[in-house]
Amino acid sequence: MDNQDEINYIKRILDAGETNLFSYFLNRYSNSIYSLILRIVPTKEDAEELTQDTFLKAYRKLDTFKGDCSFSTWLFRIGYNTAISFVRKRKIIFPVIDENLLANMPDEAVETIFNKDDDENLLQQLEVAIEKLNAEEKALITLYYMEEKPVAELAIVLELTPENVKVKLFRVRKKLYVLMNGQNL
Repeated sequence: MDNQDEINYIKRILDAGETNLFSYFLNRYSNSIYSLILRIVPTKEDAEELTQDTFLKAYRKLDTFKGDCSFSTWLFRIGYNTAISFVRKRKIIFPVIDENLLANMPDEAVETIFNKDDDENLLQQLEVAIEKLNAEEKALITLYYMEEKPVAELAIVLELTPENVKVKLFRVRKKLYVLMNGQNL
């Protein structure tokens, strides 16, 4: 089903009261939304609850969907905001990395480590490092690498310019490199 079909479903839900059609969106996007939220919040239970909250908010605000982006982008934006708000209220503390360390890190070193995608040990180190990122950074990595969202769509979800998304991706990769190599924080 393409974006236009989804827009037609939304119109039918809003205009004709065919609320059962919303189950299509639940079935299609719930796993992806849950995966994103799970990367941001500390527990599976929180992620499950926030996923439900996301779909409830989307349903209640369905009339505000303008169709200027895909429905999935709009839904990811709601999920992202829901999870970030939750984390901010909890005031979870994440490690701070010296900005000079990131600025002076050679790009080649970062690229070398991230081009070894068949190294099981490296993947485990990466998972541990991702858990140390702050909520926004986890969301960015999840959406870009795991959900394979393009930069333009990330810009909409995160309310950033595409250029800013690219810069943030670059910085997060450097931060992951530092975390994986246990350099001084």
